[in-house]
Amino acid sequence: MMIDAPLILTLTLDENAQQYFDQLRTAHFPPARNYLRAHVTLFHHLPGADYAAVTARLRTVAAGTPQLMLRVTGVRFLGQGVAYTLENAALQHLHRELQATWAPVLRPQDLQPLRPHVTVQNKVTPATARALHEELTASFEPHTVTGTGLALWAYRNGPWDLLDRFAFEQEK
Repeated sequence: MMIDAPLILTLTLDENAQQYFDQLRTAHFPPARNYLRAHVTLFHHLPGADYAAVTARLRTVAAGTPQLMLRVTGVRFLGQGVAYTLENAALQHLHRELQATWAPVLRPQDLQPLRPHVTVQNKVTPATARALHEELTASFEPHTVTGTGLALWAYRNGPWDLLDRFAFEQEK
């Protein structure tokens, strides 16, 4: 099977974390541009022509990966937005493995080291972003969320189309 659009790979989060970040995104993202749920992008542009190979690789990887405990370590100012930073060594390792697998087809953005984050505001004025950054930083406390798997999307110049999900192995 081939997909006629670029593919985006994201990390899925536990439902409580998803709801928390979605609420922040709804409150602070410009409504006309907020057509996605909060997400952690791992790869921005995989070739749709490679859909079958990509999904086969993701099935294998997800089946052998335990759920990931991610530390939410801070609030990052993005210039025109705000994001929460995430840390997990196993996620970094997983990303490097997938980079090595797909290196010949990756664009420069996806060849960079992963800086995992959840964007809760973007495409606003720097002053608006700075104000939210200060507000969220003042009340921020590090906490843990769970990475539960991977999601593969088709990018069609607007809302993303979910193609497939790949759950990480559950604890026994």
